[in-house]
Amino acid sequence: MSKELAEVIVENGIVYRLGKDDLYYPDLRLPEGTHYNIGKYGIMRWEYLRTNRREKYLRLMLDGKLNEHLYEIDEECHARVELLIEQMKAGAGITEELKAAEQMKWIGLMNNVKSAAEEIVLRELVYV
Repeated sequence: MSKELAEVIVENGIVYRLGKDDLYYPDLRLPEGTHYNIGKYGIMRWEYLRTNRREKYLRLMLDGKLNEHLYEIDEECHARVELLIEQMKAGAGITEELKAAEQMKWIGLMNNVKSAAEEIVLRELVYV
């Protein structure tokens, strides 16, 4: 008496498919997520989550929200860096007149301001 096995069964809302070894395996797939291009800060956030916040990383990935999260972090970081640079330039007295008069000094000050702004953003948004 040969028993015919069903190709697919559904139990408790989970689809099981019959394998070649006559065992049923859950048909688990990651949900379809969004597909955004991720920039510098999004990649840094991805690396941080993957290595230091594994639980959050897996939860976002399994919910199909990892790419969207990384995109949002990337966009927020870029906006925040620009805002901080403008605020720091005003506070440090970095002007277009300084750029015209002493270009090398202006470049050095702008590099310092940009580095400080990026460091703040990394601590506040990426590595949390």
